[in-house]
Amino acid sequence: MEALLASAIGLLAAVGIYLTLRLRTFPVILGLTFLSYAVNLFLFTAGRLAVNAAPIVGTTDAPADPLPQALVLTAIVISFGMTAVIMIMAIGGHLQAGHDRIDLDEDKA
Repeated sequence: MEALLASAIGLLAAVGIYLTLRLRTFPVILGLTFLSYAVNLFLFTAGRLAVNAAPIVGTTDAPADPLPQALVLTAIVISFGMTAVIMIMAIGGHLQAGHDRIDLDEDKA
């Protein structure tokens, strides 16, 4: 289980980095989204995966740690908000410049 989760985190991070290095805004936004998914999975696994363990002390012998779940939930909300802000900035840049390229070289425009 740990190897599958580690490979999923690595794959999401690799795809995110690859897409973030593209020269268009939409792949960059998708890359940042994939990177946030990888970070969320990493935070979730940092709390030691426990099967059928309640996050309440006293109900089971070894309770699960609720802090990583709260961190992931907070990270999901923050990444959704930041994705919305980046999308608005990308749409504004596309409307102003007429294209969605990221490079700032004036010769190619």
